[in-house]
Amino acid sequence: MTVHGQFHWNELMTRNAGKAKDFYADTIGWTYEEMNMGEGPSYFVAHAAGGPVAGIFTMQGPEFDGAAEGWMAYLHVDDLDEALEKARMKGAIILRAPFDVPDVGRIAMLKEPGGAVIGWMTPAVQS
Repeated sequence: MTVHGQFHWNELMTRNAGKAKDFYADTIGWTYEEMNMGEGPSYFVAHAAGGPVAGIFTMQGPEFDGAAEGWMAYLHVDDLDEALEKARMKGAIILRAPFDVPDVGRIAMLKEPGGAVIGWMTPAVQS
């Protein structure tokens, strides 16, 4: 169970999901569930000890030109739109406007005033 302000999810943004999946399967034992994302590349949910622990996302398309591969952390926020408004007022820049992922939640990405990039999300099912 995560609560407002706690880290909720981590996802690897990579150009080679197969290579990343093999690495984490071979080194720490992750298994994967593939999620069809429509027209884009599949998303892979990594599992350990019978439950989801992270995601692997293939960076594909011009919006990722020049972007470094890396891990993206997401904080749980109770009300994403309200939290983003507060963040804007404190100098944050919204990099990806809020969007909804069925059965996952409402997600946005922002750059906080110090320059760090982070994702915020309101989970679809809050425990």
